[in-house]
Amino acid sequence: MTEPKRGWFQRLTQGLSRSSKQMGEQITSVFVAKAPLDQAKLDELEEMLIEADLGPHSAARITAQFAAEKFGKNVDEQEIKESLAQAIGDELSKRQGDFTPLTGPKPYIVLFIGVNGSGKTTTLGKIAADLTGRGAKVLIAAGDTFRAAAVEQLKVWADRAQADFMSRPTGSDAAGLAYDAVARGKAEGYDVVLIDTAGRLQNKQGLMDELLKIIRVVKKLDPEAPHETLLVLDATVGRNALAQENIFGNQIGVSGIVMTKLDGTARGGVLVPVAQASDSPIKLIGVGEGIEDLQPFDARAFARSLVGLEEPAQ
Repeated sequence: MTEPKRGWFQRLTQGLSRSSKQMGEQITSVFVAKAPLDQAKLDELEEMLIEADLGPHSAARITAQFAAEKFGKNVDEQEIKESLAQAIGDELSKRQGDFTPLTGPKPYIVLFIGVNGSGKTTTLGKIAADLTGRGAKVLIAAGDTFRAAAVEQLKVWADRAQADFMSRPTGSDAAGLAYDAVARGKAEGYDVVLIDTAGRLQNKQGLMDELLKIIRVVKKLDPEAPHETLLVLDATVGRNALAQENIFGNQIGVSGIVMTKLDGTARGGVLVPVAQASDSPIKLIGVGEGIEDLQPFDARAFARSLVGLEEPAQ
């Protein structure tokens, strides 16, 4: 993802506008004028952060940090936002990770997991387009073999990205397809192999067994594979994303999280408790439909956009 930082910050701010507008209005209503910060205002601030889906533990820590710096002092709306951005950024900066498939072994095997509807297929397509745009040779495997629509959608993305594509008839063994894709990737000199998977949580154990089988078979060809297992989470499901992270993280093992659809929710703060609860870092976030709207996660930029602040001067 090679987007210039300034252009991305503007898109990030626009994508998080629903969240930042709601938070900004609440901050304004609590801190109507420059006045000493007292316990009542702190309690309102903590409640506001919980309502923004930051979760009670993160909200309490952020409020405590804020109180330690500002309690008893006169504060205005701008100061509140700056302090909140600093505190949220502190919460998230240690949960920030890098997705660098072109610097690893070749072919670099990336497995995409997550529930149906999370934006998994679209995320894979955007990553493919970014990689081929940088000159990489990319192979896409349509491993959600139970949903014809998912295969068709991924084929559209592969064509758009000018990536090569592999699929099997509906109902085929996904692990067999993954094995063949990795074998082809090794034989034909691909830089990256991107493998989509099913996400039918209504049959949770069956899905987990299938994903574990995919991992087992690709390890027969490369013991280090998959080199990346990305869990794609939909921000619009709110704190349900925590439950999804728990299910996939505990059973499959996740190397990084992609949070999508942050532009579709007024509670973008949900990324905070997900980051805190996960053993895996946040690597990418999505704030729109365009290829350029999926970018590396920058904790400080996210925190400033979430509370409605502009990009700091360079």
